[in-house]
Amino acid sequence: MKRLLLALLLSLSACATGSQPRLPYRAWYVGLLAPDYMEVWVESVDVVDRRGLVFERVHAGVVSILTPPDNSGEPHGWPQRVGAGSGKSLPGIDLPEIVFVHWQSLVEPQTYNVRINIPAWVREAMETKVSPKCPWASDWGKEVLTGYRYMLTIGLAPGGIAKVWLQGPCLEPLEVGRFEGAVSKLGPYDGLTEGEHYPLSDTSRTYIETHGVPYGSW
Repeated sequence: MKRLLLALLLSLSACATGSQPRLPYRAWYVGLLAPDYMEVWVESVDVVDRRGLVFERVHAGVVSILTPPDNSGEPHGWPQRVGAGSGKSLPGIDLPEIVFVHWQSLVEPQTYNVRINIPAWVREAMETKVSPKCPWASDWGKEVLTGYRYMLTIGLAPGGIAKVWLQGPCLEPLEVGRFEGAVSKLGPYDGLTEGEHYPLSDTSRTYIETHGVPYGSW
């Protein structure tokens, strides 16, 4: 992954600039989530922005996930409306051209890399001012006057599947696409842990032992 990013940096350095991005808001947001019980540990999120600048490990760690007791959750497919996901705002980084995610799917266990190419229409949508209406505001007869879809949410599922949405507060999410990652030949942390993945929780293990992994539903 790092060698690939270094090559990208060298190839794009001629057109890259050090100027601050001109966005209609302070920063865009990257969020991560996973289906119920399908636990994930993210080793790194790396971004190539539209200036050609490379930003490594802008985010890592846990993702948003539900693990209800007694196998009462529903991991099949994605919710009709996903949340923003666990993540962070990225000030100083222009709108994304490419996003790389390197993560461990703990239920398998397996380590994956995925490259997410962000289409131009997504960046255009991220800079388009809209007039959303919030349910909580409608009770007062008030409308949120302006807003932006500045949140890029990435869902990670077993089998190396990544599903991406663009969304903003009180706005309908826009589906960016579904991407299939590749198995990391070096394993977790590029082989530094000698093949050891992060442990799966007992709750998720109980679900998997009872119901299995619903491959093909994502």
